[in-house]
Amino acid sequence: MAKILIVDDDQTIGLMLKDILEFSGHHVTVSQQPKKTKENIKENDIELVLLDKLISGVDGTDVCRKLKQDEEVAHIPVLMMSALHNVDEICKSAGAVDFLSKPFDMETLIEKIDQILENEDNAS
Repeated sequence: MAKILIVDDDQTIGLMLKDILEFSGHHVTVSQQPKKTKENIKENDIELVLLDKLISGVDGTDVCRKLKQDEEVAHIPVLMMSALHNVDEICKSAGAVDFLSKPFDMETLIEKIDQILENEDNAS
């Protein structure tokens, strides 16, 4: 199972996602500090980032873009999520491998994560 980093400023959502993903066998780190995403990836040996589009006044697409421009962490897949409509293309153009519209059901989340991780395994 994978080591996943959740970056969301809503602590309730972060903890709920953590419980669900850990129940599915993943190791999960939750952060409310988007500026520390790279640090968290390196410290926790993260294999997938679940990133909110809007976090405490920070645009998640900017965070994603910075990660994708950084050689050390560019290979880590980012799954972005948002309650905003019509932002999936913006998120993908910033480098996200996929996008989830909030609210989403947990089956969809688990399916997308499994699919991304499977693609990563096949690519390496």
